[in-house]
Amino acid sequence: MASPLPLQTPELLRRLLRAKDRMDAASHEDWPVERLARVSHVSEAHFARSFKQAFGIPPHRYLLTRRIERAKTLLRDTDLPITDIAFQTGWASLGTFGRTFRDITGESPGSLREREQAVASQLGRVPACFLSAAERPKLTSAVSEKRRRASDDTNETR
Repeated sequence: MASPLPLQTPELLRRLLRAKDRMDAASHEDWPVERLARVSHVSEAHFARSFKQAFGIPPHRYLLTRRIERAKTLLRDTDLPITDIAFQTGWASLGTFGRTFRDITGESPGSLREREQAVASQLGRVPACFLSAAERPKLTSAVSEKRRRASDDTNETR
């Protein structure tokens, strides 16, 4: 049986929260583990391991969640072109944005925009924070794992 992970100190948790807050404030920027570790004043390996232990998901998946949440908000609340939304939320290419968005949400950005704008007129005055929390992407597995499972399911049905 594996030994349990050691408890994290309040100081380490504050440092991890500092990095998480920086990602939240600038999710459109690149946040490699090296940069996050510098913000937290710990080694890269220690940061990655501690972040996952503290928040339940690796830093990259957390950043993807924040980017997708921001993109969903812009798609719902603005008429900006999807290309502009992709670049504003930190994606380097429209293709990567669209593919990752579809893998995580199950629909294309254009389809989500149509559906969200139709639903928004029906929901009335529900606070946006409640809607965001209810629709937060569940990234407990990597996008590549989801693609692999989907291709395995497709191959089994043939």
